[in-house]
This record gives sequence, structure tokens and C-alpha cells, in this order.
Amino acid sequence: MVITADLVKKLREKTNAPMMDCKKALEESNGDLETAIDILRKRGQVVALKKAGRCTKEGVIGSYIHSNNKIGVLLEVNCETDFVARSEDFKQFVKNVSMHIAATSPSYVSREEVPGHILEREKNVLKESVKNKPDNVLEKIVQGKIEKFYSEVCLVDQPFVKDDKITIKDYLNELIGKTGENILIRRFVRLQLGEDIK
Repeated sequence: MVITADLVKKLREKTNAPMMDCKKALEESNGDLETAIDILRKRGQVVALKKAGRCTKEGVIGSYIHSNNKIGVLLEVNCETDFVARSEDFKQFVKNVSMHIAATSPSYVSREEVPGHILEREKNVLKESVKNKPDNVLEKIVQGKIEKFYSEVCLVDQPFVKDDKITIKDYLNELIGKTGENILIRRFVRLQLGEDIK
């Protein structure tokens, strides 16, 4: 299939990826735009892994107050340079993730933060609820339910409220791919009127 300049331009507008990367992704996907986007996302994750060890001393603390003034979020997102921290893509990411936290109320940034005793308690409850299943199926069921638990309580594992086809981690990896820098969601606090802080 012939990859037209218009198709490359359309993919670039959707992903903000470099032109040559867009062209290569379209060639790999035989001109299918959605598949090309997935290819670029996967490459963004590869880029993210390469950047993961780099120091993130810059960034911003973003905030979001819901329109009813009863929910508020403070979110710290770190990056490598002040230049990226001031970019529109970075600011939009922080704003969107803050709104996401207000809507979904995660308890942790990532699964690595879930305390061992909470994970063990969750596993025990799940094992008890499916104890009549054969042993060879029991572990698979519990593992599947633990993954669901992570997607409910861990920010980066949650489906993004503005696009539930991707997770917050996918959204973060897209930004890492665009900026070429390591970016880290460091911490957040969500306040809701009348509730204790988690």
C-alpha cells in the first residue's frame, strides 16, 4: 500500500510522534491508522523503559478542584528538565491525571506501593470466595482478580477516564515518547469534603 503524506500528517496530528516514525508505523500497519497508533504506543513504552533510570528533579505540582468544590486533588509529576515541565503536553497531562484522580479515587500510584498485608488480605478474601474451585483453576482465578484489584486501587493501572482503551500508564508512556524524557507520577492526595485522607 502507498502511504500518502496526508495519512502521515493525520497520524502525526493524533500522536505528535516524529514524521519518520509515523511513516514507518503506517508502513508496518499497511496504512491502518488505529494499528499504527498502537505500534507507536508500544514504541513509546520501549522509549519509556530506556528512560526509566534517568533522574527526575524537575516537574510540577498540579491541582484540580471539582466544580462542586467538594473534591480536590494535588498531584506531583516529575520530569528531567524545566523545559518539559513548562510544555503544554506536560501541563495537559498533569491536569488530566488530576481530574482522573478526582473521578476514580485511587489509593496508590502503582502496585509496588500496595502494602504486603493489604495484598495478602485481598488474596485471602479472594481465595475464600472461590475455595470450591479445583486447585489448578483457583490460582488463575485469584491472579485475575488481583489484577482487577490493582486496576481499581492503583492509579497507573486504571483505565483512563477520558479514553478507557488505555491505562494511565499507557498515557504516561505516550508522554515519555513525545518528550524524550523520563517522567514519573510521584505522589498525589485526594481530598473529599467530610472524608478522611487515604
